[in-house]
Amino acid sequence: MSVYKVVELVGTSATSWEEAAKAAVSTASASLRHLRIAEVSELDMSLGEDGTVKEYRAKVRVSFKHEAGD
Repeated sequence: MSVYKVVELVGTSATSWEEAAKAAVSTASASLRHLRIAEVSELDMSLGEDGTVKEYRAKVRVSFKHEAGD
């Protein structure tokens, strides 16, 4: 029997939503062990005053195995 925790992160990228999602997972993997699933739950963009895309943002839910003491 296993128990998993879920955290929600927002990754950003100047180039794409895919890179934004990868940034979120990459950062999470630096401090969380036993990552299992990453689910993109929302995509959006921040825009400049002239209407151009400044940044792609991906909201990502990441699950990892809960261990005693976490």
